[in-house]
Amino acid sequence: MDWLEAVVHTTTMGADIVSDVLMNAGAVGTAIEDRYDVTSSKKSDGMWDMIDEDVLKHMSEDVLVKAYFKSDASAPETLHLVEQKLGEIAKMDMGFDMGSLTLDTQGVREQDWAENWKKYYKPFRAGERLVIKPSWEAYEPKEGDLVLELDPGMAFGTGTHETTFMCMEQLEKYVTPGCRAIDVGCGSGILGLAAAKLGAADVLAIDLDELAVKVAAENTEKNGLSNVVRVAHGDLLEKREEKADVIVANIIADVICYLCGPVKKHLLEGGTFICSGIIREREEDVQRALAAAGYIVCNRLAKGEWVCLAAKLAA
Repeated sequence: MDWLEAVVHTTTMGADIVSDVLMNAGAVGTAIEDRYDVTSSKKSDGMWDMIDEDVLKHMSEDVLVKAYFKSDASAPETLHLVEQKLGEIAKMDMGFDMGSLTLDTQGVREQDWAENWKKYYKPFRAGERLVIKPSWEAYEPKEGDLVLELDPGMAFGTGTHETTFMCMEQLEKYVTPGCRAIDVGCGSGILGLAAAKLGAADVLAIDLDELAVKVAAENTEKNGLSNVVRVAHGDLLEKREEKADVIVANIIADVICYLCGPVKKHLLEGGTFICSGIIREREEDVQRALAAAGYIVCNRLAKGEWVCLAAKLAA
């Protein structure tokens, strides 16, 4: 089967919104090409070899969100709907620059589509111990390394985005051997899997998106962690009684503000709520919501335009 590649020109801040538009239109996968991710990561002591230098030379100054659709009779209508939605977003006051939101398309052969992902991704370190590697790359672990195997290509985190990267740094700090953890809005399952690798004895990875649940379950099995990580479809707040020492939510500021209160009943005494996906402009809102719910922020990380907070309930 041949595929249609749709490429939207946007900004770092707009990339996740555009990716959601494309996935909601029926894309089977998205990839975000952002020079900032690469150049900022190269300056970090924690990451290396994320992208070949030759590839960097050819990357656009714009952030490109690439999506893949089946090249069939419905494709023209699908792309028209995508253009309409992008036009609507362009007229909204998002509070930040969304870029041009122009849409380019081209046909891609099945084999080319399968191979295009691979040139961008190399093993990289997230924090001090966690290493993320794609399945096609060999990696010789160093002493103390905890290696997770995740492939890019779906619209879920593989650790390269600042918000996911900071969550893994926080998990290294707060996950202790034998503890319990919950990953709310788990996507690929990367954070729940990281918690398991760091020593958590029981991890619940939960998401409302059925595709996310499928991908997370596959990644759990691939990494041999099915005995520790339970993947579930649903809402943490509905009919679930699990409690955990660490709860992590890498979502968006509005959802985190909403979760602050209800999450309390799921935290064990002394537990930590790690929340990420917070644009700097919304940090104050999240800080207020945490304080109103009785939390004290005990650690703050910031990368690029994003903030990640770790909070505990006041004694």
